Amino acid sequence: VNGNVEFDTICFSAAISACAPSGEWEKALQLVSRMAECNVRSNAISSSAAISACEKASEWKAALQLFGELAQSGGKPDTISFNAAISACQKCGEWEKALQLTSVMSQSKV
Repeated sequence: VNGNVEFDTICFSAAISACAPSGEWEKALQLVSRMAECNVRSNAISSSAAISACEKASEWKAALQLFGELAQSGGKPDTISFNAAISACQKCGEWEKALQLTSVMSQSKV
């Protein structure tokens, strides 16, 4: 991220989304951290993109951490973020965590 260009949530979200298909989950996490450093607020779209990158790489712990951070920051997890987190758990055999997320999703009326 260059000091001459002002990046916003949309730019970061696009960059994070580009990480998922190639399994670059660590790069996605770096971009999430960079957002905070640049005082750019993440939202459900950028968080879901990062969760999806982790899901594609079967990094369920990182996906759940991001999901938790989204909820703790006052963001509202949406269907995409819930599904990506559930899928990450499912891929790694963490069915109990997937069921917990499904229950939370239902309670949240998402």
